[in-house]
Amino acid sequence: MSLMRERMARLLDPIAPEVFDFEDQSHLHAGHAGNRGGGHFAVLVVSPHFEGMNRIARQRKVQELFAELFAEKAIHALSIIAKTPAEYFH
Repeated sequence: MSLMRERMARLLDPIAPEVFDFEDQSHLHAGHAGNRGGGHFAVLVVSPHFEGMNRIARQRKVQELFAELFAEKAIHALSIIAKTPAEYFH
């Protein structure tokens, strides 16, 4: 397991995700303009915490939980899919 995946998983603890999938897509973006460091990642987070939240609020919650990674410039770009258990498992 990668260090970044471990850090992200730990930062998601407050919303108790039932599913957390992580993909490092940095190799697909190597050398693109504007990247001054940090990786490109895609995550799928399934949590009951997202009940009653719209898509934007869910993504903002994940971004908020990862704030220290953005501040450290460990993340340059992040794709987020955030679903409730009912949406994901049914």
